[in-house]
Amino acid sequence: MRYLTAGESHGPQLTTILEGVPAGLPLLAEDINEDLARRQKGYGRGRRMQIEKDQVKITSGVRHGKTMGSPIALVVENDDWKHWTAIMGAEPYEGDEAEVKRKISRPRPGHADLNGAIKYGHRDMRNVLERSSARETTVRVAAGAVAKRLLKELGIEIVGYVKEIGGVVAKDIPYSTIDEIRNITEQSPVRTLDKNVEGDMMKAIDDAKKQGDSIGGVVEVVATNMPIGIGSYVQFDKKLDAKIAASIVSINAFKGVEFGIGFQAARLPGSQVHDEITWDEQHGYSRKTNRLGGFEGGMTTGMPIVVRGVMKPIPTLYKPLQSIDIETKESFAASIERSDSCAVPAASVVAEAVVAWELASAIVEQCNSDKLEYLRADIENMRRYARDF
Repeated sequence: MRYLTAGESHGPQLTTILEGVPAGLPLLAEDINEDLARRQKGYGRGRRMQIEKDQVKITSGVRHGKTMGSPIALVVENDDWKHWTAIMGAEPYEGDEAEVKRKISRPRPGHADLNGAIKYGHRDMRNVLERSSARETTVRVAAGAVAKRLLKELGIEIVGYVKEIGGVVAKDIPYSTIDEIRNITEQSPVRTLDKNVEGDMMKAIDDAKKQGDSIGGVVEVVATNMPIGIGSYVQFDKKLDAKIAASIVSINAFKGVEFGIGFQAARLPGSQVHDEITWDEQHGYSRKTNRLGGFEGGMTTGMPIVVRGVMKPIPTLYKPLQSIDIETKESFAASIERSDSCAVPAASVVAEAVVAWELASAIVEQCNSDKLEYLRADIENMRRYARDF
């Protein structure tokens, strides 16, 4: 499976085209809209979320509620486009350019502005910031929602939530099912399992906003019931955990990723890192622990996949940092675009989406996937084979 996205933050729409989704998958717009709404929630979101009410249009690849095996096109229109038609229109503008162009020559530290302008030769950095905006993650979440629908048909559940915001760390809370995590975190304004730190997380966000600052955090994604052996050890680019790591750091503002105990492994002896193997007749192979987060040798172990991503603070501040005007070369305080003080709760939904896509894509690549019925049979055979091995 693969997909491409297109669209700008203040353009008419965001678009993604998905290829390789098996035929026969039940898929409705409401399956996608649920996750689009989740992405827009979360304590600390800015005014843009009050303007846009994201809804998807399925414009190809689905007929009468089921996928056809052909490319799926998903469109999310930008409601704010009506205020930006002169500035962002595709046709040459014949009016007063100074009135509508809003040329940006002042790059913001932490954004793609300066590097992108140098790379593509843009003297107006709006050409960069419109596409490099996290608004693009809207249709990545839409693509991930399709992947989640496929995983669910195969008995695989996935959820993303918040582990840390602004130095406030949630404790590890025991849980029995993915549904239990989802029910708790979806009721939390900061999408965390630990109710005891909710208030502290929200206070950290409020304090940052009062100071004109922003804060980041850590999100966690957990997926259960993945078959053993998805991915491969034979080439570096076939390792599934490597693909997931790449997908996490491809999310705007994400700067780090870890699996299982992650960086703690550097400080522990091997006896406290590796997961001992067990076997019983009913379940087959399992592990006493899950310190490696469901992966060994680039392949799934059958244990829950546990991956975390680190999101830096959003760089658009109301207490702007110093930069240089590319036209005058004079120092200035960086410009302010509409933004959030903290987007970590929303970012957990994006992380969930990109991990779901990589899991579904790896399964489709490895199995007979033209038709959902074939794929489901292949996955059951894989589970049965591993159990009886």
